[in-house]
Amino acid sequence: MDKLVIEGGRPLSGSIRIHGAKNAALPIMAACLLTEGKVKLRNVPRLLDIDVMLGILDRLGCTVIQKEDTVFVDTVGVDSSHVPEDLMKQMRSSIFLMGPLLARFGEVCIYQPGGCAIGERKIDLHLRGLQALGAEIEESHNQIWCRASRLRGNDIHLDFPSVGATENIMMAATLAEGTTTISNAAREPEIQDLQNFLNAMGANVIGAGTDVITIRGVRALEPCDYEIIPDRIVAGTALIAAAATRGTVTLTHCNPSHLTALFHVLRRAGVQIGTCDDIITVSSSGRPKSVERIITSPYPSFPTDLQSQVMVLLSLADGLSLMKETVFEGRFKHVDELVRMGADISVDLNTAFIRGVPRLYGATVEATDLRAGAALVIAGLAAQGKTVVEQVHHIDRGYDRIEVMFKRLGGVMHRETPALKQLDLA
Repeated sequence: MDKLVIEGGRPLSGSIRIHGAKNAALPIMAACLLTEGKVKLRNVPRLLDIDVMLGILDRLGCTVIQKEDTVFVDTVGVDSSHVPEDLMKQMRSSIFLMGPLLARFGEVCIYQPGGCAIGERKIDLHLRGLQALGAEIEESHNQIWCRASRLRGNDIHLDFPSVGATENIMMAATLAEGTTTISNAAREPEIQDLQNFLNAMGANVIGAGTDVITIRGVRALEPCDYEIIPDRIVAGTALIAAAATRGTVTLTHCNPSHLTALFHVLRRAGVQIGTCDDIITVSSSGRPKSVERIITSPYPSFPTDLQSQVMVLLSLADGLSLMKETVFEGRFKHVDELVRMGADISVDLNTAFIRGVPRLYGATVEATDLRAGAALVIAGLAAQGKTVVEQVHHIDRGYDRIEVMFKRLGGVMHRETPALKQLDLA
């Protein structure tokens, strides 16, 4: 497995462009299956999860081509609605294929999806939503079949504003007969991006960004050319890294309105932030201030996907901070690794108490999931001495060569890839 080796203690400085959003690109790639023809997607990041989704689409019969940050998906040759188990186990976002395949082909077979081990993430909201549209669900061991001769619109209330369930229902409902209303829908920017993509193909979807989304079914969708929004979590990670290393960094090709909750926390910590159109500048020259209380919650509240990164910043703050995680119960696995680097953090159930220390120290640590891995990279950049981050494949799921991004900002780090052992055939 690859490792990242970081020589910390240097302020980050410079400018970088933020790549496209993984969490927008994956459902949009799945939604390509709703039409027959060639879809062009621009600003698609080069990530491990994107590679897995491309692999699934290929196995289903699509012709897929990736040229730098542009992906072409030709769905004319799709000849299967059976999502391959080996690839589905690699990525939770493969669940997005349920709605499009069911809507277009009347059936879909999936398996329990994989992904980061950050807590229990059931798919019951997805299944109940599709059932409300008329699907019959049959579960056998690890296999799930969904069948419907014709989907019909319905009023659907989500018990929790699940991003994935909202998106799956939206996609399935575009080709359903009649009108579907999703109440208590997720409000994330990625939901809005999916709505815009579906409408670009000829769907009739309104309300994304609010807690009520209305989908009026149409007979067919047409291929289109579409650009993915920038990745707000990658942007947030870079902003936090600049603050933690007491540097000055400018981000381009991003959307400041997607990061309002993070700006509020950073400003409370004493970090200076400026925005102009699609540009964000962050500057911090002194020790951050503690932040009394942060609670993760669905958008537009503070995102769970930035919780571990902000915890690094607060571990260096002057005073006591409190972080409460309400979305995923398994998202404090990075705490033990930060403690190895000198952080003073204790956890009680879903609440972390962070007593700031003057500095962190380099150590060998392990990325247990995608965002925890990003947090450890930030910790390594801010720490004194050398840090080695293992299990980098988790980070590669959501960051396009994170070492390149931070090296452009003056971070001293490199990737080590172990040489394959030669077999002794003598």
